[in-house]
Amino acid sequence: MNSLKKFFTIFPVLLVGASLLIAQEKPRVSPHETITATIDGNEIKVVYGRPYTKDPKTGEKRKIWGGLVPFGKPWRTGADEATLLTTQQPLQIAGTTIPAGTYSLFTQPEENGDAKLIINKQTGQWGTKYDEKQDLARVALKKEATANAVDQFTMAIEKNSSGGGTLKLMWENTQYSVAFTVKK
Repeated sequence: MNSLKKFFTIFPVLLVGASLLIAQEKPRVSPHETITATIDGNEIKVVYGRPYTKDPKTGEKRKIWGGLVPFGKPWRTGADEATLLTTQQPLQIAGTTIPAGTYSLFTQPEENGDAKLIINKQTGQWGTKYDEKQDLARVALKKEATANAVDQFTMAIEKNSSGGGTLKLMWENTQYSVAFTVKK
């Protein structure tokens, strides 16, 4: 009988606690995708939200770079939760060693066309929760025009013929990229 009493005392508390946690989560607005690639024997995975150029509420076309994605501020590199990069082996990106593990990716485009990929040690946060003190590295991205307009934010990991790979971010009429190698 004592166990039953404890159950009816504790169960409602747990139920309310679980409801509060669920209520605190923000709903996803965009579809999500996981991409993986094996580069030089190393599996690399990126998990990210894929927003569209059109506003999901109004259907109106949005200006992406310098609009939805502001210049001079870190952007979550996708939608909803911060984008995650996981590597099983260390990577070398623009002279910086990224140890094996999972990281959040942010992007900071500038009005002059420059952009940085920010590799952040904090994970699990909603994409707008950014702590600069957790940055592992900031590396320059190469900017190019895309051949065709890209309506939905897209990321890719491509193998380079000479070894290593390239991480690509494509949206609207712009592609940003950075090459990397796998450290053995």
